[in-house]
Amino acid sequence: MKNTPSHQTNKKEIDESALFKNEFKDVVQIKQDKIPPQRLSSKQNSGLTQKNNKDLAEIKQAAAAFEFSDGFEGHFDINQPLKYVKPEADSHEVKRLRRGDYPPDLILDLHGVKKEEAKHEIAALIHVAQKKHVYCVSIMHGKGTFALKKSIPNWLVQHPAVMGFHQAPKEWGGQAALLVLIDLPLHHAKY
Repeated sequence: MKNTPSHQTNKKEIDESALFKNEFKDVVQIKQDKIPPQRLSSKQNSGLTQKNNKDLAEIKQAAAAFEFSDGFEGHFDINQPLKYVKPEADSHEVKRLRRGDYPPDLILDLHGVKKEEAKHEIAALIHVAQKKHVYCVSIMHGKGTFALKKSIPNWLVQHPAVMGFHQAPKEWGGQAALLVLIDLPLHHAKY
């Protein structure tokens, strides 16, 4: 019974255990350091807040740099889906919007937003889109009282960076949203 398989297995396990212990006999347990992690002081925290506030101030400044006029009214065919193509822009691009070829990279939801605030939000959206080199954005105006739905197209045609827009396909909001093409420098455009 000396050479039974279970006896050989036990001897092999004991040998491996002894080899393992022998290899690590010089290892000692590490004492844990008791130094707490560094915490940001209120001065350092305020530096981060100032940077975030600076970024926010830059966006607000850019939005304030372009003012939309409420006195301008564009002509849009009420029997057709809402669309616009800047005279020097490619009308085929707006057709691609209608088909849903361009998914929006940024979406601005204006549900429940007042008219004056909506103007600033749209200007800021266009500024951020240009800064981040985003070609297509979506503006969700909702249906509600039609105040924003009527005003937004009139504002968009005034902005020099708007190449065109089209009523969004159903998957991007349908009659309650517009897809807008933003003019980007040629070397950054997605198309």
